[in-house]
Amino acid sequence: MSKRDYYEVLGISKSASQEEIKKAYRKQAIQYHPDKNPGNTEAETKFKEAAEAYEVLSNADKRSRYDRFGHAGVGSAAGGGFGGGMTMEDIFENFGDIFGSAFGGSFGGFSGFGGFGGSRQRGRRVAKGSNLRVKVSLSLKDIANGVNKKIKVNKYIACDTCGGNGTKDSSSYSNCSTCHGSGQVTKVASTFLGQMQTTSTCHACGGEGKVITSKCTKCHGEGIVKDSEVISLDIPAGVAEGMQLSVSGKGNAARRGGVNGDLIVLIHEDKHPDLIRDGNDLIYGLYLNFAEATLGAPVEIPTVDGKVKIKIEPGTQPGKILRLRGKGIPEVNGYGKGDLLVNINVWVPKTLSKEEKKTIEQLADSENFVPKPSPEDKNFFERMKNFFE
Repeated sequence: MSKRDYYEVLGISKSASQEEIKKAYRKQAIQYHPDKNPGNTEAETKFKEAAEAYEVLSNADKRSRYDRFGHAGVGSAAGGGFGGGMTMEDIFENFGDIFGSAFGGSFGGFSGFGGFGGSRQRGRRVAKGSNLRVKVSLSLKDIANGVNKKIKVNKYIACDTCGGNGTKDSSSYSNCSTCHGSGQVTKVASTFLGQMQTTSTCHACGGEGKVITSKCTKCHGEGIVKDSEVISLDIPAGVAEGMQLSVSGKGNAARRGGVNGDLIVLIHEDKHPDLIRDGNDLIYGLYLNFAEATLGAPVEIPTVDGKVKIKIEPGTQPGKILRLRGKGIPEVNGYGKGDLLVNINVWVPKTLSKEEKKTIEQLADSENFVPKPSPEDKNFFERMKNFFE
């Protein structure tokens, strides 16, 4: 099922300001909050959908790419991406400050008020590795047909000696003395509303609940080491210069377990020696000599998949555009293809021999060589005349 337009999800126009985007998201999230709609899977879906829309539109760079390329500009090259991998915990962690006390602090770890969010408890925070960014250069043929690229990426991977946990052996752990293994610390403060209980991540163990007593000798307790990996990228047809694709889980590994970061792939489009891209259309400038334009001739035209032959009709005028349908670039993640537009130019020689000059002068006296503008040409000239007057 295709995704809805992000502006439609939040109920805003494409010219909405950041403040309007924030207000619209807050309204949607409060309406579909899981605590307000217990057991309602449709409300939970809309809650996540609104968070996905806000995550993109609140970021100037992502919003710009979305406005240019749609979902493909902020989507995934490997089936992951923001919408498929974001959990409720991610949403509460990233966007909780937007809501203030709308839910009794459920987004910020508060409890004890009852009502919405009173029963929500934070689980132990899962670490996530950092994202990586790489640039991939593609030829026009790669872009037109889609391509599988294998790239070597230098990155942090899980230590193979300790399995990524950073310990020397299984007995190298002990419970954190600050949080007693829970990964969280709870404080109770008295306010004019009564006692307020707040829960936060334990600063001593970083929320892990354990501390290492004997570190791995290879990674020195970090759980990650520098290495490289060959990654296979399936790049869809129709991508464009500046578009970014996300490969979930192919970024840096997290310290001492957790979730890998993502690999962000920036598309660079190599220039074609003959063809110019204009959206999904391709443009080619064809130069004919005087005889070819006058008498007609078969000529070869370059395309992304090789040369094709076309026939130039006798009397073809310079400036005429021939359209080769379906010979352009396909719509990314969609249907249909652009066209190849052949722009006709007639080459006029700068120097002539005496015999050539004599022949041209004889032809100039022929009635067929007197310019005869078409009605369309006359209308154009008249409009230009009126414009300059």
